[in-house]
Amino acid sequence: MNRAIRITSLVALGVWLGLGPAGCSRHDKEARTDTQTQSQSGTAPQVQVSQIDLGRGVGSDKRVTDPTTEFRPNETIYATVQTNGNAPNATMTARWTYQDGQVVEETTQAVAPGSEATTEFHISKPDGWPAGKYKLEVLVNGTPAATKEFEVKTQS
Repeated sequence: MNRAIRITSLVALGVWLGLGPAGCSRHDKEARTDTQTQSQSGTAPQVQVSQIDLGRGVGSDKRVTDPTTEFRPNETIYATVQTNGNAPNATMTARWTYQDGQVVEETTQAVAPGSEATTEFHISKPDGWPAGKYKLEVLVNGTPAATKEFEVKTQS
C-alpha cells in the first residue's frame, strides 16, 4: 500500500509539473495576443499616403506647381507626398528606381505629421537622366505605402 501511494504521488506530481508550463505559456501567449490586438486596433498612431504628385517645380507650400509625369533628361524631378493621420513622428522614404528596378536614389526624412502634411522630395542629375520609365516608391516607417510611375523622354 505504501508503494501505491508513492506511485500515485509521483503521477500527481508529474501531472502538476506537466500542466504548469503549459498553463503559463498559454497565459503568456494570450497576453501577447491582447497586446498585438490593441496595437492593431488603432491605438497606435497611423500615417497614410493620400496622394503623390510629380512635377517640374514646387511652391513655398510644398505643392507641385507644374504637374507632369513626363520629364526631359536635364530636369529636376519633384515629388510631393500628402499624408493623412497622426503620429508623434514617422520616417518617410522616397525610393526612385529606373525601369529595371535599379535604385537611382533613396532619401529618408523624419516627419511629424498632424492630421494632414505635405513632404517634398526631388532628384536631379547634372549630366541628364537616361530615357525610360521610372518609378517613385514611398515608404512610411519602412513599409511600402504608395507608388507613382513617370517617364523621361528625349523629346517632350
